[in-house]
Amino acid sequence: MQRLAMTVLFLFLTSPAWAQTWSFGVLPQRNAVLTAQYWNPILDYVSKKSGVTLELKTKKTSLEYSEAEAQSEFDFVYSNHIFMPSHAAAAYRVMARSAGKPIHGQIVVPEASPLRSLRELEGQEVGFPSKNAFIAYAAPMSALILARVTVSPVLGGSQEGIMAQLNAGQIPAAGVHSKVMQEYAEREGFRYRVLWSSEDYLDLPVAAHPRVPRQVAKAVREALLGMATDAEGLKILAASAAIIKQEPPWGFRPAQDAEYRNHREVYRFLWKKEARGV
Repeated sequence: MQRLAMTVLFLFLTSPAWAQTWSFGVLPQRNAVLTAQYWNPILDYVSKKSGVTLELKTKKTSLEYSEAEAQSEFDFVYSNHIFMPSHAAAAYRVMARSAGKPIHGQIVVPEASPLRSLRELEGQEVGFPSKNAFIAYAAPMSALILARVTVSPVLGGSQEGIMAQLNAGQIPAAGVHSKVMQEYAEREGFRYRVLWSSEDYLDLPVAAHPRVPRQVAKAVREALLGMATDAEGLKILAASAAIIKQEPPWGFRPAQDAEYRNHREVYRFLWKKEARGV
């Protein structure tokens, strides 16, 4: 019996599904250099620990990435765009999430801005990374709709792209991801104020496409979850965090799709409102 089990395990580990390279799509919140510097060491570690070869994939803009994700281009993803109604057919399965405190969608202005309330944004330009973004578009835009404030969206392509425009004085306000905004501000020495902040949301999930065999996904998940408790893994996480000024705790936690219900609800609310031209 033991010999049979070992034979089955050997055949599985040497199968084409296990031996191939699997794409790991990362939503481009930051520029390509920072994304690669942050994620490549993490994916190298996970590949070695799990025996599953992962390759970082992303796109130039958030919208391009989101469209590719909706078409099931990536095997694994680090993204919350998977909760959009337009991504339902791809059916990515949540398996983990970033550790740390909850995140918030925010609408922010430079510290010296005269703007003090959402009402004062009426008719103003407000920057967003893209119309597919959850925390930096869907959440803040839903708040503006509920407050009956009409703004002119300016799309920056990525989280930090629109933050750079805000920093340069090209737009008066921006919808942002609270954690990415804080990290950007620390790196760039940018001081800002928060006009509005959302309820708590879980940070971005890691998810697997249905075509990924469950044993392959399981191995990747276990390597991610164990990273922060392994000396080598923690060292890599700390080094990656230092690049973007990310505060601890670092690593990944267990997660499941049901925990992201409020993401789906916000996306559905905004989709219905925008479909009606509201």
